[in-house]
Amino acid sequence: MSMAVPIYHTADMVRALPDDGNRYEVVHGELLVTPAPRGWHQELCGRLYYWLRTYLERHPVGHVFASPADISWGPDVLVQPDAFVTTLEQARTMDWSRVQDLLLVVEVLSPSTSRADRFTKRRLYQEQRIALYWVVDPNQQVVEVWTPDAQFPTVEREAVYWQPSGAPEPFLIRLEDLFRPI
Repeated sequence: MSMAVPIYHTADMVRALPDDGNRYEVVHGELLVTPAPRGWHQELCGRLYYWLRTYLERHPVGHVFASPADISWGPDVLVQPDAFVTTLEQARTMDWSRVQDLLLVVEVLSPSTSRADRFTKRRLYQEQRIALYWVVDPNQQVVEVWTPDAQFPTVEREAVYWQPSGAPEPFLIRLEDLFRPI
């Protein structure tokens, strides 16, 4: 009996996959496939995007994007963070291949993304020295805050903040506001 050999995927292979409603990503050759997100996931992503955009309009120290995106740091890496902030210079290119410096990355957990967001993608973001990575857990109503050198996250239960360079005040989200019902 022969064992199946896993396929090593590249970013180009992922880009060639069909547009079938799934999200395809690859981290160091490992293919990550997730189905369309649930409504609550999308609501949380929308709130985060709106609040980040409002903050960055007042303090233009970066630009926020929401998934889908095509962030790649090599031939076997392509990710689509739920929300992320990059430099204004890179955002203005409107070219995903030139967006390399992410100032903040946010992933909202879903049942199908928990492992990838907490382990595979988290390690990638740490390798890339992303200054701040938030893992939003809707079930526990907490945010795990990761920095490049952290071995464990700081788990925030009340609020999360981000103090980008050049901004006169931090970006702050109270978690009771983030997780409030519709």
